[in-house]
Amino acid sequence: MKNLLYYLGTAIIWGSTWLAIKFQLGNVAPALSVAYRFALAGLILLLFCLMTGRKLRYTIRDYFFVALQGIFLFNLNYLLVYLAEQQLSSGLVAVIFSLVVFFNIINEAIFFKIRLRLLMIIGALLGLTGIALVFKPEIIDFSPANKDFIAILWCLLGALFASFGNILSARNQKAGLPVIQTNALSMTFSALLMLLISIMAGYSFTFECSAGYIISLLYLAIFGSVIAFGLFLSLIGRIGAGKAGYVTLVIPVFALLLSSCFEKYTWTPWSVIGLILIVTGNLLILLNKLKKTLPAR
Repeated sequence: MKNLLYYLGTAIIWGSTWLAIKFQLGNVAPALSVAYRFALAGLILLLFCLMTGRKLRYTIRDYFFVALQGIFLFNLNYLLVYLAEQQLSSGLVAVIFSLVVFFNIINEAIFFKIRLRLLMIIGALLGLTGIALVFKPEIIDFSPANKDFIAILWCLLGALFASFGNILSARNQKAGLPVIQTNALSMTFSALLMLLISIMAGYSFTFECSAGYIISLLYLAIFGSVIAFGLFLSLIGRIGAGKAGYVTLVIPVFALLLSSCFEKYTWTPWSVIGLILIVTGNLLILLNKLKKTLPAR
């Protein structure tokens, strides 16, 4: 039951954060918006750790892997997502990002020697096929100079970095590092690093005081970062990165529904078929999980 609640909570929150990111784009550089988001999220978690007496002192080796998790999961990953959303609709970015499932399965096999199961492979292939159908027009009109295509590449690279972050989180949990503390430290580190990148890039430190920017920042920091990542990374620790990653195949459905309402995303027969394949892939991995947890007869 807990696993199901973690799935639903993560899917609903992250399904809506893609649209919230749109309100972060415009007057503030994407790198700074990412820095503000995770600085606020990290501060909230650090204060929570201090108030509840949670341990924040670890070995140098532990700090290294926590920082590495922050770089991939909260830093490079989100910078590329924000850049991509400057060109693509939030729903389409969410669809591309669901490829993190495929990357998680491959990375688990490489780093943790976890055997690939047939249903996982079939589910991943169905998800990939579904994404290809959703982006059928962009694939047909392929051109390296096409801004949409460049944005797609940003998304793919961001998904790969996110997968590395998921694997690092699984590694940290196996090493006995608790989710809340590692999130607090890695988010804070990633925010500081993104601020450093912004300084080196010569960005002016601006902040937008509009209601849309502030409300979306609070939502992304508190719900999208603190709560959702806590749920998702706990799920990784319970069932593994490959299976937990399949929650990202539910997220695009919700994200595209919101995009069609607020960004006038146009549905096509191909996109509908593609989403059906994505959901089918998700069901296959859930069936695989159910088969493993049923008692032997």
